[in-house]
Amino acid sequence: MATKEDPSCLFCAILKGAIPCYKVYETEHSFCFLDIMPTTEGHTQVIPKYHAETLGDLPDEYLRDIGPVIKKIALATGVEQYNIVQNNGKLAFQHIPHVHFHVIPKPNETEGLVLTLGQNWPQKKAENDALAATCEKMKGRL
Repeated sequence: MATKEDPSCLFCAILKGAIPCYKVYETEHSFCFLDIMPTTEGHTQVIPKYHAETLGDLPDEYLRDIGPVIKKIALATGVEQYNIVQNNGKLAFQHIPHVHFHVIPKPNETEGLVLTLGQNWPQKKAENDALAATCEKMKGRL
């Protein structure tokens, strides 16, 4: 059962048992179930048992638990290569406002998550001065 829940949240309803799922694994703080619209076989959602919309809202004890769980699920897919995807906010393509990690097996070049560098993941060359300034800003926020 979730320690903090939102009655309107799909994932909270799954945690409560109000919506059925194919549970793969569970710990005190994390819950894992198969995605019902999988990208590949074994595509799993790993969620905290705490309703937080973004990583910044999630208590650290849930983050400490979920990392090893993600690793365990990735290895359980039986595929050596995989993607771990986690989005925060609508602009970052988060569709369900509950922290979740997709474990997406990548069995070959055509199945699984397909990214075309430069097209879907825009990159640009950063100058050393700009990188140094960004680094200092971030350090100041820690």
